[in-house]
Amino acid sequence: MKRRCPLGGRGSPPLSLLPLYMFTLAFVLVPFIYMILLSFMTRDGAWGVSRIWTLRNYLRIGAEEYRETFGQSLRLACSSTLITALVGYPFGYFMARLAAPWKQRVMLLLIIPFWTSSLMRLYGWIILFRANGLLDALLRALGLRDEPLRLLYNYPAVVQGMSYALLPFMIYAVYSSAEKLDRSLIEAARDLGAPPLRAFLTVSFPLTLPGLFSGAVLTFIPSMGLFFVADILGGNKVALAGSLIHQQIIRAHDWPFAAALSVVLTALTGLCLCLYRRISRSPELEGLI
Repeated sequence: MKRRCPLGGRGSPPLSLLPLYMFTLAFVLVPFIYMILLSFMTRDGAWGVSRIWTLRNYLRIGAEEYRETFGQSLRLACSSTLITALVGYPFGYFMARLAAPWKQRVMLLLIIPFWTSSLMRLYGWIILFRANGLLDALLRALGLRDEPLRLLYNYPAVVQGMSYALLPFMIYAVYSSAEKLDRSLIEAARDLGAPPLRAFLTVSFPLTLPGLFSGAVLTFIPSMGLFFVADILGGNKVALAGSLIHQQIIRAHDWPFAAALSVVLTALTGLCLCLYRRISRSPELEGLI
């Protein structure tokens, strides 16, 4: 006997999903539509907006300074994603191979620092890396340096801070994929004469690629908008797309232009998601996996 759907219609979603649809409509779709409409309006006065429709806000994004900001955001996102992949993939892979008690301990050690505010953790890096700071004092005590360190308020400092903030996303994505790995396939490859490195490259790595791709998306997309990392560790010397939007809202009070920048950043994010879905569903990858 077939059960009727709670909403009455055949193939209609269950009633339990109605709060989710309402939440998505009220807090995602409606604000996004408003942001798109706002991006075509004109600034009026210090805080006002007039309904004079124009493309000027989008044309302004083509200016050289704004193109450089988006380009720098993309470079920073690629750099931080590469670093988190190089560090997070082996960490997550070997964490999945630990015994159950050690897995729980390592997970707890990864989670504990994030019980503290991200701003406090970033200021902790400033204390560690600043001139005459802890690292500087240690290197001088060991006789490895004579001059003060210059590790803050530059591009590498922002990359380091961004990688640190987003590293757990990569680790847990790879761990989730490696945890589901069938160890019998690795043992079969070893029984057939494959050395450990070859067994990893031909069996383990292809099977954990979905986790690596997921971690890359979870790292790449937020790194374009975490402006507070660039402000704190970059000393306003490294401008990101998120920093530009923040400046237009707080300082310039140009809401339409900030909305246009947000729409472009959202479009880039959507493009990254589309590329991820296309790559993850490609016949070559499916055949490899």
